[in-house]
Amino acid sequence: MISVFTIVQVAVAVAAGLLCVVLGLANRRPSDLSVGSLALVEVLLIAQVVVAIVAPLVGNTPSGSLLEFWVYLVSAVLLPPAAVFWALVERSRWSTVILGVAALSVAIMVWRMQVIWTVQVG
Repeated sequence: MISVFTIVQVAVAVAAGLLCVVLGLANRRPSDLSVGSLALVEVLLIAQVVVAIVAPLVGNTPSGSLLEFWVYLVSAVLLPPAAVFWALVERSRWSTVILGVAALSVAIMVWRMQVIWTVQVG
């Protein structure tokens, strides 16, 4: 179940990132679509926080470094709102590209979190 959720998270983050990068390169300022796509990424990240808190209680513990996992998770949760805030303040096409870069960065962090949770390290 966690693997399916992670694949959905990564797919949404990559799609949001590509959407924002394409809109930014097409000289579009931050639109409701680009900001909304990152908001969806944030909702999925908040769900990931809940899963990460509940999973150990039901016996599903991470195999890798818990510290590394939580650093990635906290960073991933903070990045989209920071990018959206900056985009709304800046209102340029480059801020839309920054939204895309933030979403793609989150996709990489979420995939790394999945690896930490499921793959035995060392």
